[in-house]
Amino acid sequence: MNDAKISRFPTPQISDLPDDIRARILAVQEKSGFVPNVFLVLARRPDEFRAFFAYHDALMDKPGNLTKAEREMIVVATSNANQCQYCVVAHGAILRIRAKNPLIADQVAINYRKADITDRQKAMLDFAMKVALKAYAIGEDDLAALSAHGFSEEDAWDITAIAAFFGMSNRLANVTSMRPNDEFYMLGRT
Repeated sequence: MNDAKISRFPTPQISDLPDDIRARILAVQEKSGFVPNVFLVLARRPDEFRAFFAYHDALMDKPGNLTKAEREMIVVATSNANQCQYCVVAHGAILRIRAKNPLIADQVAINYRKADITDRQKAMLDFAMKVALKAYAIGEDDLAALSAHGFSEEDAWDITAIAAFFGMSNRLANVTSMRPNDEFYMLGRT
């Protein structure tokens, strides 16, 4: 394990956190065996922590036409475009687990167009990348391209919201110098 600093900003002690935040962090620790650094970094501002994770959960845990693995693909591809080491590493681990594929996260992060994913998923990521990098240029033709692959208007909204939310998350992670937990690197690889 690496003892490097997890953020350029101070992080609180779990014991000093409000009860609801401490309970959430301890539940994640019990499930995964460690506390992802994002929880500790964001916990320094409890109201923002609650809002962040409420929106995260609303986007990533909801039922819909996008699988949980596809949602993670969006995070990994757009986070790589935003050069967010934390999110690529952490969500890459989640993608490997959800897709049950030890290779997929690296492929999607490096160049999703050459990844072993479906044409439908490539269309989804084309749209997500345009949202992440050139949202001002989104037009009807982009929505039509999604529709041609079976995506609904609601799916387009979900893809947009995930790419946009993680754009914010990527910026927070980059400015705080959020360090990925060492545990993430091997998850879902064997």
